[in-house]
Amino acid sequence: MTQPEELEETARIARDLIRFDTTNYGEGRSNGETEAAEYLGAILEGMGLKTEYVDAAPGRTSVIARVEGADRGKPALVIHGHTDVVPADPANWTVDPFGGVIKDGLLWGRGAVDMKNMDAMIVTALQDILGGGGQPQRDLIVAFFSDEENGGVFGSHYLVDNRPDLFAGATEAISEVGGYSVHLNGRRSYLLQTGEKALVWIKLVARGTAAHGSRVIRNNAVTKLARAVATIGEQEWPVQLTATTEQLVAEIAELMGIDPQRTGPDEIVLSTGSAAGFIQATLRTTTNPTLLKAGYKHNVIPDMAEALIDIRTLPGDEDAVLERVRELIGDDIELIVLHRDIGLENTFDGPLVEAMVGALNTADPGAPVLPYLLSGGTDNKALSKLGITGYGFAPLQLPADLDFPGMFHGVDERVPLDALVFGRQVLGDLLANY
Repeated sequence: MTQPEELEETARIARDLIRFDTTNYGEGRSNGETEAAEYLGAILEGMGLKTEYVDAAPGRTSVIARVEGADRGKPALVIHGHTDVVPADPANWTVDPFGGVIKDGLLWGRGAVDMKNMDAMIVTALQDILGGGGQPQRDLIVAFFSDEENGGVFGSHYLVDNRPDLFAGATEAISEVGGYSVHLNGRRSYLLQTGEKALVWIKLVARGTAAHGSRVIRNNAVTKLARAVATIGEQEWPVQLTATTEQLVAEIAELMGIDPQRTGPDEIVLSTGSAAGFIQATLRTTTNPTLLKAGYKHNVIPDMAEALIDIRTLPGDEDAVLERVRELIGDDIELIVLHRDIGLENTFDGPLVEAMVGALNTADPGAPVLPYLLSGGTDNKALSKLGITGYGFAPLQLPADLDFPGMFHGVDERVPLDALVFGRQVLGDLLANY
């Protein structure tokens, strides 16, 4: 096992961040991100940068710093991460999820890929630039947000709504879940995130008759809710390609040696193996039940039952999908929209895309770089309200046998140490030269 003092700086910072338990339970319940924000802020201040801390609520701290570029006339670039993580049950893990364990050449822990690894890559890439007396070509706005796992209500959305001045002059942004490698037909390729699906989080509420558990009660809230949840969870949403996914499927088919005239998009994507974990969900709407709540005792029929459903639609399809969900559940179930955020889709061209592709090609010459639509969401949604165009670019060169999509919100989250070094170098190249 690698000893702490032998750790490369990116791995050390990512390990330290994992040890801050910044669990976000959603709906305003969180362990808080203040300590992690102050830790990152201290590193930024150690580089001579002026930081600003913004609290959206007690313990919900984001930290922002601006790095002055050589050409102040160029639009600023926002590079951002988040410091909160989803819950982790230690009973399901083979290591302490908040221990920052180093073993088998990997860093293990909640946040190792989502996204304390990227947070560490950002600050070490900046250290490489500023520590060597260099300067980025344009202003960089470095932001570490709280509450991303709750849709940014107490993080990016709060700052965009209340402190838009912090992002003055910025037109583009980069953040998580893009620039990572996949192996297609034995060839290492990279997926660059140019968009993301829309997000609609809903609650279903069924009401019925409260009674003794031994009675015959037809108006049972749990039964009604279960029927609605099963209907939504089993709904087969049709494949619907966007400009991004159409291009991606075509390029995957070429790399995999598949005839797209004979093989459908689903089959083409599934041929990629573990890479399909993210890509398949971008071909259609998804409606996944994630939480059930009802009752308080075995022999009492409750008068109310609730369920949470995570809906991800293609950009612009939110209203149509909600309408269909209402048809599926019927008039007897109440539907409450708890949080809604837009989808994004950018073209796979322009100077920033060229710079990101170029940075990857410098580090891994000849490797194809493909656009993709993220099935989840990022804080780029909030920044888009300021007219800032966001991409996913947390570059990682990964082994073929690592199920990277399965690491997000999964058990035994981990990232190779050498992938962190790769990310630091590629990100540093981009930030110094774009």
